[in-house]
Amino acid sequence: MKIVPLINAVLVTAALYALVFERARLMGFAGSPTPPEETAPAAVPVQAVAVQVLHSVARPVDQGVLTRGQTEAARRVEVRAETSARVISEPLRRGTEVAAGAVLCQLDPGTRLAALAEARAKLTEAQLNATAATRLQQGGYRSDTAAAGAEASLQEAQAGLEAAQREIDRLTITAPFAGLLDDDSAELGSLLAAGSLCATVIALDPIRLVGFVPETEIDRITLGTPVGARLATGREVTGRVNYLSRSADSATRTFRVEAEVPNPDRAIREGQTVEMVIAAAGAQAHFLPASALTLNDAGDLGLRVVQDGLARFLPATFLRDTPDGVWLTGLPEVLDVIVVGQDYVTDGTALAVTMVPALPGTGAEAQK
Repeated sequence: MKIVPLINAVLVTAALYALVFERARLMGFAGSPTPPEETAPAAVPVQAVAVQVLHSVARPVDQGVLTRGQTEAARRVEVRAETSARVISEPLRRGTEVAAGAVLCQLDPGTRLAALAEARAKLTEAQLNATAATRLQQGGYRSDTAAAGAEASLQEAQAGLEAAQREIDRLTITAPFAGLLDDDSAELGSLLAAGSLCATVIALDPIRLVGFVPETEIDRITLGTPVGARLATGREVTGRVNYLSRSADSATRTFRVEAEVPNPDRAIREGQTVEMVIAAAGAQAHFLPASALTLNDAGDLGLRVVQDGLARFLPATFLRDTPDGVWLTGLPEVLDVIVVGQDYVTDGTALAVTMVPALPGTGAEAQK
């Protein structure tokens, strides 16, 4: 058996153990100084970030309900014939202004005048018979039954005359109210049956504004609430809510809201698109420069504020904007908002604060 390889293996193992596990003793035995222990690095002082801060106090601000809709005629009626006859009047063209009671369609009387004359003759005869029967009854020459029959004939003749007169009256079809013709009236010579359309009359003064409000906003609206509206042409009008539906549309789950607006010149037409703002209870909001808005890592819109000398992010709800700033809700009543430097700090960053004055010309000076 060769012993030399075994001895070499033992010596190598001992040398490795000494170098790895007994290094310090070997260095001291050899006269080398023990290496100094590693020390922790000195703490670096935190540098505060300089920012400019605006002190803000929430104030009440009007908040309306915004909806889009259209204009509608305040009144619309389809005037139809109540009897059958041929039209003998010239048609009125669409857009014609008509007064209440104006003739829209005149119908041919036909034999109705003869029927009226006959009814008058029968009434005269019945009146004579009734008078004679009454006198004979008083003298005892006629029974009460005969007198009652004569009186009944008289009433029947009167009813016949009224019916004939009513039939004559139906030959003249008139406008029920003042307005405009939405279409041409019935053409000359056309035959109108009972229920046939003679003309359609609409009233545009006042004009009706119609919008549809979601169920989440409907409780904020009441009858008589002021309404401001802007037409697609840019014209602005004002009115008040005069109708609020109690039943939601089954398809959209919205409620119909109507407001009336004066339209004396009839410049507002039916069917125009309109954007309505319905006044509602106000909300507490902060008025701040739009540049103060920022986003957090999650993409939420909000503000960087100062709390105990450190930066904090608060989410905010955008209410409306103006040329001078924006109104924000969903925030505490009192805030110190970072308006310069907010994009260079994160939550917990130490701050060196410089206060700036409130926004001029917006009423925010009262916040100071």
